[in-house]
Amino acid sequence: MRNKVYSLLYPIIWIFMRILHPWRAVGADNIPEGAAVICGNHTTLGDPLYVVCAMGGKRQTHVMAKAEVMKWPVIGFLLKKAGIIGVNRGKSDMAAAKECLRVLKKGEKLLMFPEGTRVKEGKVSEAQTGAAMFATRTGAPLVPVYIQPKKRRFRKTTVVFGQPYYPAFEGRKPSADDYQRIADDLLVRVRALGEQAE
Repeated sequence: MRNKVYSLLYPIIWIFMRILHPWRAVGADNIPEGAAVICGNHTTLGDPLYVVCAMGGKRQTHVMAKAEVMKWPVIGFLLKKAGIIGVNRGKSDMAAAKECLRVLKKGEKLLMFPEGTRVKEGKVSEAQTGAAMFATRTGAPLVPVYIQPKKRRFRKTTVVFGQPYYPAFEGRKPSADDYQRIADDLLVRVRALGEQAE
């Protein structure tokens, strides 16, 4: 079911981004129908907007954002109504995790950044395991996406979508080691897409 507030906000964001921060989408056909955990690198505050615009208005997605954003006057209210999920970083936020699982089980899309925070280009970061857990618990595929780190106003920023895939693990349930292995592999796949952004 389409979110009406999302549908209302999307064209406003699209126009703003198209004028000031245009994008070039590569591999958007890789985005599957139905549930998917879309995971990208994160270097700037505007990365979610680049991905959402590159996906197109017909592919509505829930975006995980830091809880502080949801407290902004008016904007936070609208984002929540549009399906954005606020998460308290640095601790286990079970309410946010349950909401992410709920939207995926409903067949909807979730956009998140496995590094958990913005990481400058060239810096080493460790993958968080949330995406691995969401995918394995719901059966949704992971979709790696690479957002070009260097962005210049009025110049196109490339967004590359990789092939969706289902993470593999042994046994009935993945272990903590499985989650970390899946998360590390996901980050490798995300970074490998950078070759297509040049």
